[in-house]
Amino acid sequence: MTEIFGIPLLALAGQLLLGLVNGSFYALLSLGLAVIFGMLNIINFAHGAFYMMGAFAAWMLLDNFGIGYFGALVLAPILVGSVGVVVERLLLKRLYRLDHLYGLLLTFGLALILEGLFRNQFGVSGETYDVPEVLEGALNLGFMALPKYRVWVVGFSTLVCFSTWLIIEKTRLGAYLRAATENPQLTQAFGVNVPLMVMMTYGFGVGLAALAGVMAAPIFQVSPLMGSNLIIVVFAVVVIGGMGSILGAIVSGLALGVVEGLAKVYYPEASATVVFVIMAIVLILRPAGLFGREA
Repeated sequence: MTEIFGIPLLALAGQLLLGLVNGSFYALLSLGLAVIFGMLNIINFAHGAFYMMGAFAAWMLLDNFGIGYFGALVLAPILVGSVGVVVERLLLKRLYRLDHLYGLLLTFGLALILEGLFRNQFGVSGETYDVPEVLEGALNLGFMALPKYRVWVVGFSTLVCFSTWLIIEKTRLGAYLRAATENPQLTQAFGVNVPLMVMMTYGFGVGLAALAGVMAAPIFQVSPLMGSNLIIVVFAVVVIGGMGSILGAIVSGLALGVVEGLAKVYYPEASATVVFVIMAIVLILRPAGLFGREA
């Protein structure tokens, strides 16, 4: 059997495919963070809590209303995104002219409050969410059985990520968003409702986190702690890609998932820290990130 540095090629390929699944979640979550920071200059530390709320929304829609996975893919991001809209209108809009630190502290406190509320209501043991029937089973690749649901996660999250990039970078709506960020007064003078665009942008970024939560529910246990366990890695991904860079968030998320998979094969002890090592190297060589713009 062909080996690469002592590891069978088939085993390596299998681990890389699993790493790509994790990379899909990194990409989707870091995309939401990049949208919010790039458009609003808010470091949204509550992103992990909204991700957790998306998973719980899917579970509650099924448990209380009988609404399955595909219905939750639509409804959960809308419901959680609506919570984000309320947060933006009541709290964040007061911070746009202040230092980034104020937004970070507020969203960090909000994350603690949301996590505490869910821990008090549901405990920390977590809830299970079954894979939808149509996506049960696995594909036989010859060297491994790859669950169909994980193939769906990679394909759908990649589609969502690049569709978002196209909308922001290649459409008139995206041009309005970028203009409202760079010069809100001038953009408002041209008849664009800047406060509405800002509110909807934050709601959209939060909705992306909730969408990732729905997709994670059948893979990971639905738990109040699921967001806090992931958000630090996602912030590292955003920093590596470049704060506010949409394409950087997508590419870095997918690539770092694969790198993490490689680390689990060759040096498992480093798999939990390899992302942060890469972040440190990138910050030394290119402080703005791989796709970021220098100030």
